[in-house]
Amino acid sequence: MDLTVIAYIVYLLISVGLTIWVARTLSRNGRLFLSDVLHGNEKLADAVNHLLVVGFYLVNFGFVALYLNQDEAVGDARGLFEALSVKLGVVLLVLGALHLGNVYVLNKMRRRGVMEREQVPPVRPQNWTASPKNGPWAPPAPQG
Repeated sequence: MDLTVIAYIVYLLISVGLTIWVARTLSRNGRLFLSDVLHGNEKLADAVNHLLVVGFYLVNFGFVALYLNQDEAVGDARGLFEALSVKLGVVLLVLGALHLGNVYVLNKMRRRGVMEREQVPPVRPQNWTASPKNGPWAPPAPQG
């Protein structure tokens, strides 16, 4: 069997395995974060989590398939390892970039939600307090 075909097979096995492992890890550990972003709505958090995982798979498997192409034939074991290291390194960088992008967007959503929650007072004001008669906050006494 040609070493280029072996490189393709090893690349696909490792890339698919890494993508599945990263997606499951992010899904399992990101659920709590999504629940917080979505104000405790567990059903919505599960749905968004599932949609993010599906999108993650589609983007990563699409990239892995597009990046499968090898311009030069692999001639020896050294070439095999070099081709695999470049391809797997790029796949890992793409996985990391997608992860950071997801965390950035979800953090923006979370911050916006926290700011909206903080702007609403917990109790409506009942009435105004009187101005202090004396002390540092008292209005200045009329001179004259």
